Amino acid sequence: MLFHTWVFFVFFLIVYPVYLVVRANNRLMNWWLMLASYVFYGWWWFATSHQKPEECWKNPYLLLLFGTSAIDYLMVLFMDRSRTQAMRRLWLIVSLVSNFGFLGYFKYSDFITTNLNALLATMGSSIELPNPVAYPNAVLAAVNAPSDWYFTHVVLPVGISFHTFQSMSYTIDAYRGTIQTERSFVRFLTFVSFFPQLVAGPIERASNLLPQLQRTPPIRRQDITDGLSLFLVGFFKKVALADYLGKYVDPIYASPERFDAPALILATVAFGWQIYFDFSGYTDMARGIARVMGFHLMLNFNNPYAATGLGDFWARWHISLSTWFKDYLYFPLGGSRHGPLLTYRNMFLTMVISGVWHGADWTFVIWGALHALGRCLTRELEQTVFYKERVPTLFKQAWVFVFVTFTWIFFRARGDTEYSSLEKAWLVISRIFTAAWTDPRCPLLMAGLVLAVWVYQLLYTSRLAMARVLEWSPVRVGLAVAMIAYLAIVAQPSTNAFIYFQF
Repeated sequence: MLFHTWVFFVFFLIVYPVYLVVRANNRLMNWWLMLASYVFYGWWWFATSHQKPEECWKNPYLLLLFGTSAIDYLMVLFMDRSRTQAMRRLWLIVSLVSNFGFLGYFKYSDFITTNLNALLATMGSSIELPNPVAYPNAVLAAVNAPSDWYFTHVVLPVGISFHTFQSMSYTIDAYRGTIQTERSFVRFLTFVSFFPQLVAGPIERASNLLPQLQRTPPIRRQDITDGLSLFLVGFFKKVALADYLGKYVDPIYASPERFDAPALILATVAFGWQIYFDFSGYTDMARGIARVMGFHLMLNFNNPYAATGLGDFWARWHISLSTWFKDYLYFPLGGSRHGPLLTYRNMFLTMVISGVWHGADWTFVIWGALHALGRCLTRELEQTVFYKERVPTLFKQAWVFVFVTFTWIFFRARGDTEYSSLEKAWLVISRIFTAAWTDPRCPLLMAGLVLAVWVYQLLYTSRLAMARVLEWSPVRVGLAVAMIAYLAIVAQPSTNAFIYFQF
């Protein structure tokens, strides 16, 4: 179910009034939110697989969401009742193995199997690992399940990376003793499946969202106005900006061999803005929907293309994921506490694993490795007085944008019947440096929209007096009116899925 469609509009018109009625009773509120969230998630399976309504109970991905949540809920209860640290650690390990097992199967099994078979073939081995669907099908056959239940291929459940990490943060924090055990199963299911941020974040921590679900969220006039403003901004980013940029980016990246260097460079820059508008647009809408319900979700993007260093960029881009890896991977590895060599090792591993989190392809490994390398090479420089005070801000922002944009090539490249993802990425890079510099056409509307947003962000994050002007109510209302007018007059309706649904 997409936020920018009539289906969601009707869904929310049903959910919200009932929520306002039942929210005074915490138990009823959580029941209603949990049911609404499962309908929201189940709709994706129903809409994409065209199943008959009477067969919706067969939805394996609703069962996956419920099952992983139930395991984590039970493991924390077992931790709470354990008398020894060893037993607490055992239940944590069960939770982690369960989460990584499901995530690994659905997201990485095809990638791992394909690469292992290729490796075995190069070694001259006749062994070939079976298709990953063979394993669940064998289990289904063992219990005499109907044949129409069998898997034909592994389908990545939408949002599995997000709700898995959110649930894991609860079990890890409970093991550390930094949060209290949640006794209500329904409330915990609601925490994991809360529909505004279920399928693409922000990845909420239990310490932030669970306490809000344990009481009646106050809804003030400012919550309504701020929530609607956030939703409008996110809607504009998705429909007017991201989807419009995609019309230019997609044909060029589908057949890069047909285009010259200027078009490929422009498409790469456009994709950098497309993915920002698309992903931050989703989280703006998610935060807006939650806000009108009285819930406060964490900020996930903070003008990342105004960053003055790679460290600053990752403090502004996908903040909920960056802080998740910092708290649950980088710090447990040792952080920066054991000297520069181990610090850089920990930083490099964290960034590469972050790349792998985004997708099961070597292009994502390279994307993460490039950011890891860039971060390691510039960390000390970014901390110097010279870099902070002597290097012009615009120069720092420009080089960060160029570096990040270049790495987006690996993120965007998609394999097809003619080229693998790696071959497609290399084709784009090679043609940027070797193809002719003809056909410099640039859609003026696209360039104007991107430039306007970029100037706004640079002004907003600057120390200039203009930054304070942008906070004035008349200016904000004027911008809102302009966005509505553009959506009504220029922008075309869109039902394109969000880019991060594939992660």
